[in-house]
Amino acid sequence: MRTVDVVVIGAGPAGTVAASYLKKQGYNVTILEKEKFPRFQIGESLLPCCMEHLDQSGLLDAVETKNFQKKTGAAFMKGEKRCEFLFSEQFTKGWTWTWQVKRADFDLTLAEATRAKGVDVNFECEVLKVTCSPDIQHIEYKDADGNIHEIQSKFIIDSSGYGRVLPRLFDLSKPSSFTPRGAIFAHLEDRNRTEKTSNNIFVHSFDNNKSWIWAIPFSDGSTSVGIVGDKEKITAMAENGGEAYKNFIREFEDLSGRFKDSELKFEPRHILGYSIGVKKMYGDGFVLSGNSTEFLDPIFSSGVTFATASGLLSAKMTHRHLQGETVDWENEYEKVIQKGIDVFRSYVTGWYSGDFQTIVFTPLIDNNIKNQICSVLAGYVWDQSNPFVKKHDTILPTLAKVIKMKEKNADDSGGHLLSGE
Repeated sequence: MRTVDVVVIGAGPAGTVAASYLKKQGYNVTILEKEKFPRFQIGESLLPCCMEHLDQSGLLDAVETKNFQKKTGAAFMKGEKRCEFLFSEQFTKGWTWTWQVKRADFDLTLAEATRAKGVDVNFECEVLKVTCSPDIQHIEYKDADGNIHEIQSKFIIDSSGYGRVLPRLFDLSKPSSFTPRGAIFAHLEDRNRTEKTSNNIFVHSFDNNKSWIWAIPFSDGSTSVGIVGDKEKITAMAENGGEAYKNFIREFEDLSGRFKDSELKFEPRHILGYSIGVKKMYGDGFVLSGNSTEFLDPIFSSGVTFATASGLLSAKMTHRHLQGETVDWENEYEKVIQKGIDVFRSYVTGWYSGDFQTIVFTPLIDNNIKNQICSVLAGYVWDQSNPFVKKHDTILPTLAKVIKMKEKNADDSGGHLLSGE
């Protein structure tokens, strides 16, 4: 039986960041990935914060060589209303840009760069059984030919994403508090791009805040277009080969005919009920990272950022653990990751309640407030100096209420809001 220092389950962004960081510290690391790469994955618009995680794990240079679409901000639209956030104008000092990527290419790039560092990356390996203890972890897995293998390690990092290997095997999953939603999406030709639509993600709100469309341009001239709504809406749009989806994006007034004559690169795909959480993020001999911990909603493109953030922190904590330190997984890992998740949870809630949209679409918004919100949208959700992070659970509904009162008062229509300090 083969023995290594760390087994990482999953070769997505969380797993490769964790494995690459640990390899830099001198550990023998093996990745077991169920799928064959390249493989399609959703979550194509990154946030600036994840650039720091890629840099610290030694993967940034490999991604830079691929010339992915540079992303400098995000635009939200609702009918004739529009609000654009530029990451160069954010409150927190950090990265001011990132990329928009086809995940098949992005994830393969990370996996190949991780393998080049000396990590043993194995595709088409399905984990069947895991036994954990404080000192030795035992994994049984099946390879592409159906052969069964066993491997032992000192520690396991589960970065299996939607596969949720350890949450499933150890009964750690718990339902989300969010309304069950789904998404339907495809890649399309984008011959009608304008200068305003050439770089950044565009989000169009409709259906009384219940549904929205994303448009994520790629560097090859194609664009990812997805619709998010309740499960019933998405299920209906997916019927008959996605005909309702195709018709909707071609006729949706706010898209101004941008995709009216566009050909699809592949038939529409859909996912349902993606929001899910966990009872615990760690245990004897293992830790969860990426979507194995919790996935909220795609509205603010937070998925890859949480994957790389948790992947990096889990690797740092694992390094300390393997060095013999007493690690407080509860306070130094789970509560830290949960704080970031909770911030975005407030913003996701605010999006669907309408509070967030009330704030960003008002002409009364102060630039200081906008810059502070921009840092949240850039992924800097652990910056407690930002009032829109520190008071995330109350600030959006409170501010939205103030805006509605001011907008009703004709005398205040030309005023500005306070800075949110």
